[in-house]
Amino acid sequence: MSFTVLIPARLASTRLPDKPLADIAGLPMVVRVARAAALSTAARVVVAGDAPAIVEACRAHGTEAVLTRSDHPSGSDRLAEACTLLGLAGDDLVVNVQGDEPLIAPAMIDACAALLRERSDCVMATVAHAIDDLAEFTNPNVVKVVTDAAGRALYFSRAPIAWWRDGFADGIRRLPAEPQPLRHVGLYAYRAGFLRRFPALPVAPLETVESLEQLRVLWHGERIAVHVSAERPGPGVDTPEDLARVRAIFAAG
Repeated sequence: MSFTVLIPARLASTRLPDKPLADIAGLPMVVRVARAAALSTAARVVVAGDAPAIVEACRAHGTEAVLTRSDHPSGSDRLAEACTLLGLAGDDLVVNVQGDEPLIAPAMIDACAALLRERSDCVMATVAHAIDDLAEFTNPNVVKVVTDAAGRALYFSRAPIAWWRDGFADGIRRLPAEPQPLRHVGLYAYRAGFLRRFPALPVAPLETVESLEQLRVLWHGERIAVHVSAERPGPGVDTPEDLARVRAIFAAG
């Protein structure tokens, strides 16, 4: 199975300026992400940066990178341009690995790509894992997903879903046993043709309300396959505190 990993990276970040270039054990964070992704079975790993500084930093450390426009409204738009720059065919598989996930599990990347390869009924695949922490279930920064009998996403939300009517009558005191809640992991596989088409789809009202771009796919009647992983993803980097935590993990070896 051949697929390409694309890593969108933009220099501007309100909570952590110049985030892709943040040093983690002697390497820029985006290079750390690319090296982790290269441990998957991907045929190619490419960073799609929005600034020359990102591209230059990647190339200085032997990581392939392309320069994309700086005015893209989302990472998906950036990846759509990267598909064109790389000349990917419509049926080529692409896995989107976020540029702030230096501890991404290579096996999770492979599983996401393999699932989409198997599912001709879906235009995308993504990953989830079971929630076993009540605080995580109620946290609006933790995105939840519910699936149908065929393992396809029914809905993504920042709210606690599925809602346990009787069990939550007096407040959310414990997790429902069945179905076990699932946390969505922001890892996506696409076919390049759909990825190029996605930015042209009208923004969905649900996407705007939840601030979740993947809801646009469901709104327009397309399907997303969900791989439920037994493995939890490593911590991502959104804030200076997150960066310190990840640096400590690398320092500990």
